[in-house]
Amino acid sequence: MMLEQIVSRLGEYEVILEPDEDTPAWWAGAPSVARGEDGTFYLAARMREGRSPLGRRGYEIRLLRSDDGRRFEVVHRIPREKAGVQGFERPALIIDGKTGAFRLYGCARFEKEGWSILRFDDAESLEAIDPASCRPVLSADPPDPMFCNPEGYKDPFIFRDGDRWRMFTIGFERVERVHHFESDDGDSWRRAGDWPVMENAGWHNCYTRPACLVPMALGYLFVYEGSNLQWRDPAYNIATGLAYTPDLSTFLDLTPGAPLLKSTTPGDYHTWRYSHWLTVGDRVYAYFEAARPNNTNEIRLGVFEASFAR
Repeated sequence: MMLEQIVSRLGEYEVILEPDEDTPAWWAGAPSVARGEDGTFYLAARMREGRSPLGRRGYEIRLLRSDDGRRFEVVHRIPREKAGVQGFERPALIIDGKTGAFRLYGCARFEKEGWSILRFDDAESLEAIDPASCRPVLSADPPDPMFCNPEGYKDPFIFRDGDRWRMFTIGFERVERVHHFESDDGDSWRRAGDWPVMENAGWHNCYTRPACLVPMALGYLFVYEGSNLQWRDPAYNIATGLAYTPDLSTFLDLTPGAPLLKSTTPGDYHTWRYSHWLTVGDRVYAYFEAARPNNTNEIRLGVFEASFAR
């Protein structure tokens, strides 16, 4: 399928989840999606309010279930207070193919450790995930005055790759770059290959961040996002592009000159980010956070044919 066709299909979206208040800076976003063997869809989303200081506005990870991937019902809520954090950013929800258990990761900012990746205890159902089991599993190393090391890690995309777990995450180092980690158990993480995974260049010369990976017959489609130094508020005005990786080590930017996807609704922001592309039969379901005209964000779903995926 040509890139133009993907853009056209994803412009025909459905709204999956709206913010709790239709007020600027209130968002429903950062979707992470899993699908069970029986075809049931499960969604983790970060709910954000606009009153707290930046970095502390994610007040809840909301967990939802759906039979068709379109109409979701809330089954569990994890408030920031019960998890012992000041605020959430993007979660990562996985169904462990070996155990069948639900595994939930998140991220939050701490006073000393900075942005850290969190994990909750595995559970047999979404409702059974215990907020109090939240603990950090990846934090930044102490600062080194000789090097520009990340000050923290946030917004993970995590999946099982055979006997290993893999994580693509943002490394925050004044700008945001893509980092790749691997783990034998999902708790202790080690760096996988060189970093950053992609250069901050071209249209994404300010931020370059991971969104998700889509398995193909050979290799993976790497969905990334970023922003440009010349854009209005590039910390939040995020767009999406595509890259290809045959081996999760080398990455070819397929959209170096311009982003592929921006919000199609008018407003101050063109944000199209935090997307999770899920292959369902002969189609790809793309869940994403997008800006609305009044500076709120919502989760949308677009669907296109999966001619390239496996």
